Amino acid sequence: MNDDMLAKVKTGTGFVAALDQSGGSTPKALRLYGVEESAYSDDTEMFDLIHQMRTRIITSEAFTGERILAAILFEQTMDRQIDGMGSAEYLWTRKQVVPFLKVDKGLEDEAHGVRMMKPIPGLDAVLERARGHGVFGTKMRSVVLTADKDGVDAVADQQFDLARQILAAGLVPIIEPEVDIHSPEKAATEKLLNDALLARLDSLGEGQDVMLKLTLPEQDGFHSQLLEHPRVLRVAALSGGYTREEAADRLARNPGVIASFSRALTEGLTVSMSDERFDQALDASIARIYAASAT
Repeated sequence: MNDDMLAKVKTGTGFVAALDQSGGSTPKALRLYGVEESAYSDDTEMFDLIHQMRTRIITSEAFTGERILAAILFEQTMDRQIDGMGSAEYLWTRKQVVPFLKVDKGLEDEAHGVRMMKPIPGLDAVLERARGHGVFGTKMRSVVLTADKDGVDAVADQQFDLARQILAAGLVPIIEPEVDIHSPEKAATEKLLNDALLARLDSLGEGQDVMLKLTLPEQDGFHSQLLEHPRVLRVAALSGGYTREEAADRLARNPGVIASFSRALTEGLTVSMSDERFDQALDASIARIYAASAT
């Protein structure tokens, strides 16, 4: 494990840029960027376009390790190049931004009020490849919709089983059990999940440290026990469908939690912008999210 990356993740200032849209979410990300589905005819062209968008973000003068702690990449992005260098290598050597890799393969259909992760075939091989690219850690997402204890426990068990596999491969997992912001029982669901996470964190051994990526809670400061847990390196918050302003406002009311925003980070960026205007808009977005993460 890279000690410089570990030190940055544990103690650095800034937030996590989530640049990991995959096959299912890429068309929406491109539409928001001003690229309609008529602009590409197949997945190859679609992924070429999203890589151009990500490259434009990552190479921008506004995107640096001074305000951005880490970035989460999609597997195809890790395997591609930026400026003649592997994407993950570029992030760390040129930008001092710690690279993470999204490893989940999407979600199962809802059952017991949750959507579990689909199986991840060949995970060990992916983790080995990620280490070869200098990736520091991984991220995997599942979704909790209602306050169903059986469902919440199943999600937590699946996340921690995978986390142990990832830790054994020498990488740091970001555990992301997202609570749907539209859940009719959001606060109760968050309480169930909090208890489930604390119980499983207690089962981890010395050196089995993880990060958490969670929904911005209904009760300000709700993640304080997780923030203080000795096995938790950082707690990050996803934007979850909130606008950038609402997400940043909620984040600022939760001291110690940093952002890991995707859509809220790129909100307002479009393909038609001049490079100067694009950099200005990205700089303003990063500044807003950085300030909210610094509380």
